Amino acid sequence: MAELTTTHVTAPDGTRIAVHRMGPEDGSGRPVLMLHGLFSSAEMNWVKYGHAPLLAANGFDCIMPDWRVHGLSDSPTDPETYASGVLADDAAHIMRELGLTDYDLVGFSLGARTAVSAVVRGLAPRRLVLGGMGLEGLTGWRKRVAFFVDMVDRYDEIERGDVAFLAKSFMKAQGIDRVAARLLLTRAVEDITVDEIGRIAMPTLVLIGEDDRDNGSPQRLAEALPEARVQVVPGNHMGSVTKKDLGQAILDFLQ
Repeated sequence: MAELTTTHVTAPDGTRIAVHRMGPEDGSGRPVLMLHGLFSSAEMNWVKYGHAPLLAANGFDCIMPDWRVHGLSDSPTDPETYASGVLADDAAHIMRELGLTDYDLVGFSLGARTAVSAVVRGLAPRRLVLGGMGLEGLTGWRKRVAFFVDMVDRYDEIERGDVAFLAKSFMKAQGIDRVAARLLLTRAVEDITVDEIGRIAMPTLVLIGEDDRDNGSPQRLAEALPEARVQVVPGNHMGSVTKKDLGQAILDFLQ
């Protein structure tokens, strides 16, 4: 497996963001920014199940930040560090710091909606992959986020059998700070309109697990995009990340 390296980039508000990279040893890889999902990390989403190693072995330089509140990045509890759109701003800041202008962009779940937000705000990847995402996950975030806010608020009460038990268990295993997580969920992520989605011009792959409709309809999302298609891989929302099919589909599209 290619070597994984980690550095930190400091956001304008002082938050330190961990950035992991994996690519050809000679530095010749094509950059691809890979954005992980909620309560996950670059390690969990992209490295553990082989997706980044596969891309690196095929000539890609995988650039994988941990979002603030996640992984090896800071988890500030100052509300001022959670301005609307801050994750998209973090992604853009990382690319500016690295001096990259020609790259691809891949996101899964929260990473996918952040990728869309970042493109709406000005990022211009050659190709775009939106994993684990449907139209309603972009246009109806407030409804979707209510589940996670309720889980955070009821954290100490949730037991096995509760609909939120799996999300709580994943959050706990990842060591997520609950105060910081609630600020991120309620302040930092905004809805995206259908009109904004319709202005995303680059070729886009909507990549979805066959049993995943957690974020709405992938078909409706593809229809809202000017140049997009849907590809189905095995698994549900969380399970699809563990399948090699996900990484292979990303590689095939980017190549």
